[in-house]
Order: sequence, then C-alpha cells, then structure tokens
Amino acid sequence: EGDVLAGKYRVERVLGHGGMGVVIVATHVHFNDTVAIKFLLPEIAQNADIVQRFLREGRSARRIKSEHVVKVSDIDVLPSGAPYMVMEYLEGTDLAQVLEAQGTLRIEDAVEYVLQACDALVEAHALGIVHRDLKPANLFLTRRPGMATLVKVLDFGIAKVASSDGGRSALTATGGMMGS
Repeated sequence: EGDVLAGKYRVERVLGHGGMGVVIVATHVHFNDTVAIKFLLPEIAQNADIVQRFLREGRSARRIKSEHVVKVSDIDVLPSGAPYMVMEYLEGTDLAQVLEAQGTLRIEDAVEYVLQACDALVEAHALGIVHRDLKPANLFLTRRPGMATLVKVLDFGIAKVASSDGGRSALTATGGMMGS
C-alpha cells in the first residue's frame, strides 16, 4: 500500500487474487480516479504464452465499447517485467457470490442478467472475439446511477480472436480445453 506503480498509480489495497493473478485497487495520482489493476503472479508471468494471452485480454476487452464489458484503460509492463492491465473499478459482486449467498435468482433477474451479458457478447462477436469462459464468476453485478443492476462481463483472458485474414489466434491449440 502506498507504492506508486508506473509513476501514476498509487496502490490502495488488494481487491482479490486467484491462481493466475492478483487485482489491486489504486488511485491515478494525476486524475484522482480509482482503478483496478490486474497483475499476473510472478511465477505465471514467466510463461510467455500466458503473458501474450494476458495482453491480448486487455487489447480485446478495450476494443469492446459495450457498457456491459469492464473498461480497460491501459496495459503495459512494469520495469520489473510484470505485465499489468488497468481497468475501471467496479463496486458490487459477481453473480457466483450472489448465487452462493441467496440461491436461485428470481426469473425476472435471471433473464435481465442474461440479456445484458448477451449485449456484451453480441458486440464482442461482431469484433471477432469469442469469450469462451462465460460463467457466473465472470458476470459482475454493479449499479447504474439510477440504481438498476448493471451486468459487466469480465475476464476475456482465454478469448479466441479472429485475425484479419479470417484465421484464429494461435495462442490456444485447436481442440485444447480452456476455461471452466
């Protein structure tokens, strides 16, 4: 806490971590914006394919302008070699946590959440991006200013991206299993 990364992001706290990385909350020192910054764990960042997939996630998510996809504002590598991705900071919880806490959703809520996720996927697919790991943990529930629930699709880390010549990215092998 308190460290300044890349000369502009002051670390506030750890938001969460998993098997591949950690997400922190930081403040942009020039704009005073709160952001979330995702890092790969050091042992994971040694794998060049995973680093490329991580950077592709940032580029892919940034291309999607839907209000239903978490906004990515920066991707880069620290002088230490650690790649990072700066995203909008979201307040709320993911759908997996909601389901664990309360069980079955009301039908109206379930339909609304699926429709919002579909809006994100329509735009992603129009750009040649296929998410490939859509699950409750990657659907984040936050609030719009009017207090209506807003679904944000997270984690385009294993997305398949069509190349400009119609081919597919070579970062995942044909027939390879990824995601959950």
